[in-house]
Amino acid sequence: MATSASPALKLAAAGEAATGLALLVAPAWVIAWLLGGAAAGVAVMAARVLGIALLALALALACWPGPPRRGMLAYGVGVAAYLGWLGASGAATGPLLWPAVLLHAVLLHAVLALALTRERPAGS
Repeated sequence: MATSASPALKLAAAGEAATGLALLVAPAWVIAWLLGGAAAGVAVMAARVLGIALLALALALACWPGPPRRGMLAYGVGVAAYLGWLGASGAATGPLLWPAVLLHAVLLHAVLALALTRERPAGS
């Protein structure tokens, strides 16, 4: 039987979620206020990937002690979608962009398949 997360863990998850959301919505502002420097171009893209990772971490923490695959699933979906959007829109053109999208999509399917096989009742 799973126990609920402690108040400190819930607070940590909320903080990570807020930071992740801020990095997705206003990455240049967060970088300026957090690190004291300007961010543009590729730094903004990287900051958004970090925002996705922090949201996935928050999801994993908020679901703790749930399965870690929830956090990895959230990260995989978010990064594959965001990187795919960057490539399709022409905002990013690096040689490893599409292989990274494909890798995240393949890993995402592996995590989903694992989740489905573990959640099926025996004999079905």
